Amino acid sequence: MRIGDIMDRRAARISLDAHMSLAAELLVLSRASDLMVVDADGRYVGALAEGDLLHAIMPDFEGLTESGASLQQAFAIFLESGRRYAEQPIRRLVIKKSITVSPDDELLKAATVMVTKQIRRLAVVEGERLVGTVSRADICWALLSES
Repeated sequence: MRIGDIMDRRAARISLDAHMSLAAELLVLSRASDLMVVDADGRYVGALAEGDLLHAIMPDFEGLTESGASLQQAFAIFLESGRRYAEQPIRRLVIKKSITVSPDDELLKAATVMVTKQIRRLAVVEGERLVGTVSRADICWALLSES
């Protein structure tokens, strides 16, 4: 079975210059763990992981508590961090050398990469164009629903 047989052609896409607030909204609406970043011509640029977005706005809680800040003060700093970063572009968070697969690749290739590298979703690229994504759930469904 090939990746092109099961991939999601409606990949959650975002532009390199989009703001972090839009990225957060798209992650919620798409229920994807990663957004695929494309340029104005639809060429694949990289991926934005939800974990990297969260990490960017997280204050140093350990440092805050060591300095004597209360949990309430730390939370206030966390909220302020979200406000401060909301309009920042995602550009600096994009994984530009991300692993991609082709629609013609076998599912085993994607599954192996995902398990060994602990990746939840891979971009499916044809030439330079993003044509979809494949997730661990897509692979599980395809293989387990065949029985």
